[in-house]
Amino acid sequence: MRAWAQRHPLPAQAQATPQPWAVAYSGGADSTALLLAAHALWPGQVQALHIHHGLQPAAEGFALHAQRCCDQLGLPLRIERVQAGPARGQSPEDAARQARYAALARLAQTHGAAWVLLGQQAQDQIETLLLALSRGAGLPGLAAMPEAMQRHGVRFGRPWLHEDGAALRQWLDAHAVPYQQDPSNQDTRYTRNRIRAHLLPALLQHFPASLRTLARSTRQIAQAQRLLDELAAQDLQAVGNPPAIAAVQGLSPDRQANLLRHWLRSQHGTQASAAQLQQLLRQVAACRTRGHQIELKVGQGRVLRCGAHLSFEAAAAPADASAASPPQSRCL
Repeated sequence: MRAWAQRHPLPAQAQATPQPWAVAYSGGADSTALLLAAHALWPGQVQALHIHHGLQPAAEGFALHAQRCCDQLGLPLRIERVQAGPARGQSPEDAARQARYAALARLAQTHGAAWVLLGQQAQDQIETLLLALSRGAGLPGLAAMPEAMQRHGVRFGRPWLHEDGAALRQWLDAHAVPYQQDPSNQDTRYTRNRIRAHLLPALLQHFPASLRTLARSTRQIAQAQRLLDELAAQDLQAVGNPPAIAAVQGLSPDRQANLLRHWLRSQHGTQASAAQLQQLLRQVAACRTRGHQIELKVGQGRVLRCGAHLSFEAAAAPADASAASPPQSRCL
């Protein structure tokens, strides 16, 4: 915790804030250990944030447990209830995760927290890597979770990311510190839970150093992705925004792919599937005449040819599904 804090200090303007550190506190083992460690390191400067999803009967008990623990520690607890209904094509887990981050950011901004600390630890990091591998993810997915990031205008940090989760639980048990067990973690209908229950224990049994070595791999992958992002930003500046098709064609195929992924993600907040990106690259390569049209579904919208440039048009969100109809292109 102390080493993480040295790498990610409070911004100068937040140092006079009464409680600049906030812990996302679910009541589970990892967040309990994190709350205790933060309270010990920064007495009087910590608040707890609890998101009540209401997705399972145990949710009310989690909130009551969090309140009791914070009362005993003399820490303020901020609770927000959210309802995270998944959008079309979105999993319930992803919807809940997005709602949780948005709610944590709102609480942090409302109550003056400069950092929101998250309890994910080394086993969670390896689970994330294995899950990404099982889905054929690219470098952003294989980089797994960063130890610090910004989302919704708020800094989020993961001080436990290189700590053994089993050791955290052993410490809590040895000191008789109560924590909650989330029953949904035992539901092996979810891929992550199957990895946690079956694959990760076997991996650690046969390769005990995996917590350390795979974490090193994720850091190296993240470094490689940062370099690719730097190159893509330079290429985007060179080809223009929106990208000029002829300038994109002047790049190597790999740099074209890297540029287009970056353009879609950084400028339009969407990602192309592997098949969509390959089709887009083929269309860009074939776009040699004035009459060649490009209109492809990519991510959450469409990539179009607008004169000499590529353009992205986000998908419309109809008021109801029965009224949905394909949007009319502005660039034919």
